[in-house]
Amino acid sequence: MLGRLNHVAIAVPDLAAASAVYRDTLGARVTEPQALPEHGVTVVFIDVGNTKIELLEPLGEGSPIAAFLAKSPSGGMHHVCYEVDDILAARDHLKASGARVLGDGSPRIGAHGKPVLFLHPKDFQGTLVELEQA
Repeated sequence: MLGRLNHVAIAVPDLAAASAVYRDTLGARVTEPQALPEHGVTVVFIDVGNTKIELLEPLGEGSPIAAFLAKSPSGGMHHVCYEVDDILAARDHLKASGARVLGDGSPRIGAHGKPVLFLHPKDFQGTLVELEQA
């Protein structure tokens, strides 16, 4: 069911500062910031060849990233994203296996313009998992 690792997401309190570290210190190519109001975040992506790093900054006080940063003010790993060929089939298989899909279980459009779902971290060794349709 799982495809390749699409990205590792890191929550940051200051997107511009974090982007500068990756760009200026590590020499990475960083995309322009993209606001995703439906997810409550602003994101940039860093291409590392075989996958990407996604930096997430809260967009508004109701952002789930704001809650994450309240617990970890300097930021940290937020989630991992895996690709799947068929997100609805993956969702149905996971639910039948007892995994919890966050929200109402309906895919939403993610930063890459593709359907995504999030899985409860308690079902995956404490790691929030995002699935993205390939």
